[in-house]
Amino acid sequence: QVQLVESGGGLVQPGGSLRLSCAASGSLSGIKLMGWYRQAPGKQRELVAIINSRGDTTYGDSVKGRFTISRDSAKNTVFLQMNSLKPEDTGVYYCKVQDWVPDDYWGQGSQVTVSS
Repeated sequence: QVQLVESGGGLVQPGGSLRLSCAASGSLSGIKLMGWYRQAPGKQRELVAIINSRGDTTYGDSVKGRFTISRDSAKNTVFLQMNSLKPEDTGVYYCKVQDWVPDDYWGQGSQVTVSS
């Protein structure tokens, strides 16, 4: 069984910063990639950022230059540093881990609200 535990969401003013963390544990067949997706009310879930086992990163267009994804492979943990936050960044952020099978695993979701 695989567990993903997210932390770091919350309420922040426009222009502020937040840092999300996601720690994976359990019966993983190695980790191929880790990443973050988000879902705003009434919208489909969209890619925010992913990072693979080599450290290569991919970002959604709307967050490029503002968000940074990183990982601590020894601790099976992925981070998302979010700077210059905008109201349109509001949503539930989900951590995703893909192993080499490949199987996908999702975190419980973290609410991020950007509002004055």
